[in-house]
Amino acid sequence: MFDFADKHVLVVGASKAGIGAAIARAFKQAGAEVAITGVEDQPAPEDRDAFIYHQLDVTDAAAVVALAAKTSRLDILINGAAITARGEEMDPAFFEKVVDVNLHGTFRVAEAFHGLLSRQGGSLINIASMYAQFGSPKNPAYGASKAAVTQLTKSLAIAWAADKIRVNAIAPGFIVTAQSARSRTDPVHVANVNARTPLGRWGQPEDIAGATLFLASDSAQFITGACIPVDGGYSVA
Repeated sequence: MFDFADKHVLVVGASKAGIGAAIARAFKQAGAEVAITGVEDQPAPEDRDAFIYHQLDVTDAAAVVALAAKTSRLDILINGAAITARGEEMDPAFFEKVVDVNLHGTFRVAEAFHGLLSRQGGSLINIASMYAQFGSPKNPAYGASKAAVTQLTKSLAIAWAADKIRVNAIAPGFIVTAQSARSRTDPVHVANVNARTPLGRWGQPEDIAGATLFLASDSAQFITGACIPVDGGYSVA
């Protein structure tokens, strides 16, 4: 449906089975040259021969700047590095770590690659969350950080419009990923999510990939500062 044959894409936070990896695969299938990052030494086994891989800790400002410095061209940046731990985020030290990765890491990466995106009139897509819209007693740091990512998206969209950079975000709902595996061991939680979601199921990573390709495409060339929910209707139920 979309052609990215002449585009260079970087997906930050794509080393595990989940949203980032699905987005990277979708861009590759659409013809793009795709690189991915993750904090691990190497990506998931199924992706080890599929993408250019850079080990990257988004809390390491010097490492982020170094990666940008050795990148020659970038048309599309997907900012998806994030952590969470359901039920553990009331601990102040861990709360701070979540915010450092999810919010400060998102800004570090965006700022480091700003010049490259400006050169191409590129697109930045941040991965927010439906938790930006309502409270979660089990994930307070994650929700707070993702709400801030949504606001950061709006601010950067205005600040970087003159550079011809479009800045948008996607707010996933409950998605079947490695990150959500722990919460999916609770059958009551799983059942409650299914019952509240109008489409009656958890989302798959590929559900997020389609919206991402749209936002990065010329079909969305007049969209900036938007945060699109992809949650099966959960946030409006």
